[in-house]
Amino acid sequence: MDNFGQLNVFIQAAETRNFTLAGRNLGISSSGVGKAVARLEERLGVRLFHRSTRSIALTPEGELFLERCQRIQGEIAQAEAELTEGQGAPRGRLRVSLPLVGMLMMPALTGFMRAYPSVELDLDFTDRIVDLINEGFDVVVRTGDASDSQLITRTLGAFGHLLVGAPAYFERNGLPQIPEDLASHACLHHKYPATGKLAPWRLLRDNVELTLELPRSVVASTIEPLVHMAEQGMGVACLPDYAVHAQLRDGRLVSVLDAHVAHRGVFRALWPQSRFNSPKVKLFVDFLAGALLPVQPAPQRLSAA
Repeated sequence: MDNFGQLNVFIQAAETRNFTLAGRNLGISSSGVGKAVARLEERLGVRLFHRSTRSIALTPEGELFLERCQRIQGEIAQAEAELTEGQGAPRGRLRVSLPLVGMLMMPALTGFMRAYPSVELDLDFTDRIVDLINEGFDVVVRTGDASDSQLITRTLGAFGHLLVGAPAYFERNGLPQIPEDLASHACLHHKYPATGKLAPWRLLRDNVELTLELPRSVVASTIEPLVHMAEQGMGVACLPDYAVHAQLRDGRLVSVLDAHVAHRGVFRALWPQSRFNSPKVKLFVDFLAGALLPVQPAPQRLSAA
């Protein structure tokens, strides 16, 4: 059996933890699996499995070797996919990790699905830090800086934050004229799910960031409920501008204290260097860059008389 054949047998045995099941998947006998593993161990000079009469388990060396082999296997599969995709329209699965606010990107995502129906999107919405390579993601979309040198990154667009509320809320409670006025308003806060910390409201005066204790009328771990509660006149929320473009455009929400809100951020797409030439990845990233943060009509704003 050649070296690649031995590696495939090892991967099957390691993933199933059973020589008989691995052999069944490969169409060979369990003894054939055992012999192939033994020859591989002899060639490498290390023990890959702990064996007993009832079970097998990977040694630490086996765990490390499995991780590398799975990566190689994935690279080969990706190379084959790229050649296949190059012959026509892109097709196959595209696994994407998006932040929890990614639900607000659904118009862009559904636009991509309509444009490329042969691409199967596998979407994972989470704010945790994912291991893009080892967890098998093709693309990750995140806010903030990127520091992993193994990844390629592209900025998809910038966004800012706005303090927003319903016109009826401000009619009842008055307009905040300075940041300190927020102390007498119902404030709707976003909480980071991973840490439990409140997302800061970065408020400035004369380019100096203020430290204010704001009321906590509501705290939510996702943005969508805050948008809804703000629309319903329940208070003031500090939200990304892309999350409330439609509401600002049609007047369901208005923004206040614009000159005092400082926080800006960017959306980035990140993908492994091994996926650099993947037509599916390139099309997806290009599409998001054009559709995720399009130019919008100027939002309605309120200022104190």
